[in-house]
Order: sequence, then structure tokens, then C-alpha cells
Amino acid sequence: MQSVLRKKKVLVAMSGGVDSSVAALLLREAGYEVAGATMLLGVHRSGDKAGRFTDESVADAQRVCGQLGISHRIFDFAGLMERRVIGKFIREYQSGRTPNPCVDCNRHLKFGALFAKARGLGFDYLATGHYAKIEKREERWALIKPRDEAKDQTYFLYSIPAGDLPSILFPLGGMTKTEVRQKAKQAALQAAHRQDSQDICFVATGDYRKWFEDRRLPVVPGDIVNEAGRVLGAHRGIAFYTIGQRSGLGISAKTPLYVLRFDPAKNQVIVGHREELLSPGLLAGRLNWFCDRLPEEMEAKIRYRKKPARCRVAREGGRMRVVFEQSQEAITPGQSVVFYAADEVLGGGIIEEVVRG
Repeated sequence: MQSVLRKKKVLVAMSGGVDSSVAALLLREAGYEVAGATMLLGVHRSGDKAGRFTDESVADAQRVCGQLGISHRIFDFAGLMERRVIGKFIREYQSGRTPNPCVDCNRHLKFGALFAKARGLGFDYLATGHYAKIEKREERWALIKPRDEAKDQTYFLYSIPAGDLPSILFPLGGMTKTEVRQKAKQAALQAAHRQDSQDICFVATGDYRKWFEDRRLPVVPGDIVNEAGRVLGAHRGIAFYTIGQRSGLGISAKTPLYVLRFDPAKNQVIVGHREELLSPGLLAGRLNWFCDRLPEEMEAKIRYRKKPARCRVAREGGRMRVVFEQSQEAITPGQSVVFYAADEVLGGGIIEEVVRG
């Protein structure tokens, strides 16, 4: 990272983990005036799996800031988290859609409320430990895949407003995870050996179905049917199922059956064979773009762990119709579709409908 001629102020989002800790270290070494910030999100369970967003996380972040000799701030976003992320998470599952809370957290909290706090406090930049890059290409700023492809987090970042990109820093974009850990060890950072968080931060066990039960959320049992409407079994509540699910259906058949879709009006879970999960395309809304003109050739990811697939797109009012060269399996309303051209993120949106036939 190049040093800066004039010392500029950076607020670093810090969870106490190794990535955000090394991000702060790199920025301090580059000559920025750095401060750390931890968001309180209303999840304070001591001993949470990986300790994310708990009281321990605040203490860890404070210790790292002490090691680096930088100030630390705490912002209470618990109410916003409940309204904009957790509340939506519940509503989406109850309506037969599968949400992506990490996308919503980035949209409303990290690059929404925290970004606004940074600006309001006079910081020039907001930085995070995401594995991504921001570069100026031609006359515009672009969101770019990181060097470490296995840790690429650009899928979760597509909703950042294009105009905010110049004021955001991703110091880890040119590093691998192994290099980040090595850097932390060399600097004897408190976070060097901390476990990575893999689960939804507010679902400590990783089992969202049990989380629903623990919160005593209202669910209504109903029928599991095939495409012809024949009743094959009973479901516990639409919220407990996702498209593509095979296990836990409680029905027997000569060949495996998978969840194809939901009919919330009839409170039904529709199942079928695996080949019926294939769809040629989708309709997406809530779109955000980093470019004015889309290239003729592009790829799209329909889930974080899915490989990008070649596609064609066409605008339909405020939505985008996406048609894939090869049909995709288990396209899921509520998830995000993110568009790429080589290493550049073009934009993305929320999957609203699956194109069938």
C-alpha cells in the first residue's frame, strides 16, 4: 500500500477479528490517522461460536486498538439491526423467500449507518477487512475481485452506492488470508489466532430453524404437494424450508424429491425431482450498478458459493431479466444475483422471480 502525502483520517470497522485488525495495522503503517469502531448489534451472548459481535468482540477490538495506539469508538446499532436485518430475515423466510442477511448488513449498517457516522465525524474514509478491491478504471471507480479468490467477498458488497466507492478502503484486497494471518503474528496482534466466523452473526448455533423455535416465531403447518397438487406429506411451516432442500421433508418416494418453490397463499411447499430445479433465468429488482453501460458479455452469481455463469440481460421497467446460457439449479427468490465482467463487479440486485420453461 502506498503511503499518503497528507495524513487523512480513516475509521476502520473492527470486530476484534484478524482481518479488521490487520486492515487497521496496514492503514496505520501507510501513514493514515486511524481510529477503530465496533458496532453493537444486539448480540451479546458470552461464548458465542467465534465470539462475533459479543462483549468479547468489543474487548478484543479495544485490545487491538490499544496495541496499535489508535482510538476506539462504539456505536449502538442494535435497533437498526433488528429492524433492517433481523426483521427482514424473519419476514422473508415466513413468506417463502431466502434472505441474505450479510448483504443487508452491508447495505444498511456497515456502508449505511457506519459510513454516515464516519462522514459526520470528519473521517475521509471508512475501511473494513473485506477481501475486495476498489480501483479507478477509466473515469470511474470500480469494485474489483481480490487477489485471494477463495476469500472473495464482492458478492456481499454490490449494494454499496457507486458514489461512495472513492471514500471506502479495503486494505486486504491484495493479500491472501495466509498472508494476513502471518502479518498479524509478526505484529503480535491479539487477533492473530482468532477463529474465523462462518455463520450468520445473530444465529449463534448456525441453525436458523432452531433460532426460529427459540424466538417462538409463529409458523403454520401445511401440505407438501407435487406440481400436480397431490398431497405427499405435511410441513412444519414454510419458514423451515429452502429451495433445493432434500433432507428433512419426511416423505418417501421412489426417487429423491427436492423443494422446488412455495405457495404462501395456499401455505404449500411444492416438491419435485432434481431436474425440475433447473431454470433458464430470473427477474431481479432493487438493482445497484457501478457502471452506466453494461457489456455484451457478462457472468452472474446467484449465490455466494455458486460459480459465475454466462448470461444475457435485458431491462424490464425497474427490473432486470437475466437469461443464462446454461440453466441454473435452485435459483432462489430473496437471494442476490451479482454481475461480473472478468474481475470487475458491474452491480447486482435481489432475485424476485424465477423464469420457468
